[in-house]
Amino acid sequence: MKKSKSMLIGAMAVLAVGQGLMSSGVILPQWSKNYKPRAEGIDGQLGPDQLLFALAGFRELIAGILWVQADRFFETGNYDAILPIIRLVTLLDPKQIDVYSTGMWHIGYNFTDEEQRSDRRYIPSALALGKEGATKNDYTYEMFFETGWMWYHKVQDDFPKAVDWFLQAQEKKDMQQARKNVLGMAYQRNGQPDKALETYLRLYNESDALLKKEQIYSHFQNKETLEKNADNTLIRMIQRGWLAEQEGTFDQGSYDTKPPFDVQFSARVTVEEARVIRVEGFWGVRPVGTRVRFILRDSDYPDAIPGGMLWDKTDTVSLDPPRDRTWAQDELFVRNQRFNRKLDLSKDPTMYSFLQPEYTIEFYYNPRVAPPHIQDKFGWSGEGMTDKNFLRTDVREGSRVVFTQLTLTRDQILRRGEWADKVPIVQTKNFIAPRNVRTEDEILVTPGMLSEPLEPKLNKGERLGGGEN
Repeated sequence: MKKSKSMLIGAMAVLAVGQGLMSSGVILPQWSKNYKPRAEGIDGQLGPDQLLFALAGFRELIAGILWVQADRFFETGNYDAILPIIRLVTLLDPKQIDVYSTGMWHIGYNFTDEEQRSDRRYIPSALALGKEGATKNDYTYEMFFETGWMWYHKVQDDFPKAVDWFLQAQEKKDMQQARKNVLGMAYQRNGQPDKALETYLRLYNESDALLKKEQIYSHFQNKETLEKNADNTLIRMIQRGWLAEQEGTFDQGSYDTKPPFDVQFSARVTVEEARVIRVEGFWGVRPVGTRVRFILRDSDYPDAIPGGMLWDKTDTVSLDPPRDRTWAQDELFVRNQRFNRKLDLSKDPTMYSFLQPEYTIEFYYNPRVAPPHIQDKFGWSGEGMTDKNFLRTDVREGSRVVFTQLTLTRDQILRRGEWADKVPIVQTKNFIAPRNVRTEDEILVTPGMLSEPLEPKLNKGERLGGGEN
């Protein structure tokens, strides 16, 4: 019995020594070569016990267990607890593509205020995680596509970045055919319909070849979609005058974007209560589909640019956004030529701290993100849009946008000092308040941009967008 126990202990000792030699002589060098993060050393971010497990060859096992725990947090909505797990898993196992993509989506989309506005302070970290994931897994298209989608769909700005990431994704042999189509949409949002058309035609030929090789319905469906996209793009290039403009004959013809349409933008911001703001204004476009970007931020917010931010100025994946900074962003939906939205920022003091002395309010509209029926008049880059007060050509390269700024102080937003009993109001110089604004049972007027709108039938004494005179 004693002899058997001694033999067992001896065998365990040999295994332990062997495991140590294997870890230090084989596993650690391979991990350092193939898995160790380049920008951030795992040994500097893990605790001693976690590092011991990683060096002992349990890295993937621990990462898998942690990710299972993260899934439980997802189910219960405990989002804050997920962030450190995501970071730990990607450090332990940088080949976990699902963790990178899910983490990027989680950071960019899941942190919201009580009214479901995203916390934009997290977006730089989401983009940094996407870049890291693409670098660690450059053999597949997935993280290149996910990062491009973040630029295209969430940031909705700086579209050259979306184009670049989608192009890198298409260089990978494993990219799904249908996902390649998004590049065409990114080109259009970048003001390059010719590149979009080239993309659709190239992908059409690829789908046609795949269909001839393998009779699968998805190939047929994708081919049909690409043909429709190519046809629509070509027609719009002609009708919107884009081709004529490239050929220098725009002045000689009649196109849908002529003459430019004056949107007559105006706005007013009222601080109704502490941290409660009402935003209202006029937008002269009758068809439904306009969303004007509204931003309320620290006047000295780092890396801020008109209507947005330099979102990818960092490669650091931060688990904690700048708590002393405020960035509130919303999309103001226009109905019957007006927008009127109440933003209650009082319920989320950690998201909207209001610690700085001065705040900038921005209104920004870029027709590159407008729906097609609006772009049919405005063009891809605002060729058919103007505004006598707020048209800007220097805010986004190659695009005509509507942009203006107003200013509020911290005391005004918090209704302190002299503003405790006085309502702070800031507005554009051309703002004229409507006499009556109906908030319920509104009549939505939806004429086409290219036709003379018909006035709806109203009751006697009633005016469009308001009550009785």
